[in-house]
Amino acid sequence: MAERILMDGASVARTLTRLSHEVVERCKGTEDVCIVGIRRRGEIVARRMRALIQKFTGADLPCAGIDIGMYRDDLVSGFFVPEATVNSLGFSVDGKRVVLCDDVLHTGRTVRAAIEALFDLGRPAEVLLLVLVDRGGREMPVSPDFVGKNIPAARSENIDVRLAEIEGEDSIGIARVGAE
Repeated sequence: MAERILMDGASVARTLTRLSHEVVERCKGTEDVCIVGIRRRGEIVARRMRALIQKFTGADLPCAGIDIGMYRDDLVSGFFVPEATVNSLGFSVDGKRVVLCDDVLHTGRTVRAAIEALFDLGRPAEVLLLVLVDRGGREMPVSPDFVGKNIPAARSENIDVRLAEIEGEDSIGIARVGAE
C-alpha cells in the first residue's frame, strides 16, 4: 500500500491557525505563556505556533526547543547512551504555562521524557500538550490538550509528517510499514 496523503499544505496551515487560536483562548490570553517544542519537528510546530500567535495578538512569546534524548526510557540502555545535551531554553519556565508541542503523539513516552526534561529546568505552573496528530496507541497516561487531527493508526502504519523546513513541503500521510 502506498502512502495516502491525509492533509496537504493548506490543511496543515489551517490546522495550525486553529490551534494557535485555541491556545490563546484556553490560556485566556498570552500572559505567562511560553512555547516549547520537542526536537525536531515539535520545535518547528512550536515556532510556527509562536509566529501565528504573534501575528494575531502581537505577543512575542518565549519559544525554544528541548532535547529529550537523555530522558527516553526506551533509548537509554547499557549498550546505547544518547549524546548528553544540556537543555537551555533561554528563558525560565518557573510559574509559566508551558505549551509543549510535538508533531505526532503515539505511545506517550516522548511526552513523558519531555515533561521530565522541562521539570529539570524549573517548575511550570502548568504544562499543556499540543500535537499536530494524535494517532492513538498510548502506553503512558498522556492526553493532549490541543489536537490538530486524530488519525487512528495501527502499529503496522506510519504517520509521515513532512514540514517545509525539513522536507520542503507540508503534508501528513499514512502508510503501512514495509509497504512498497
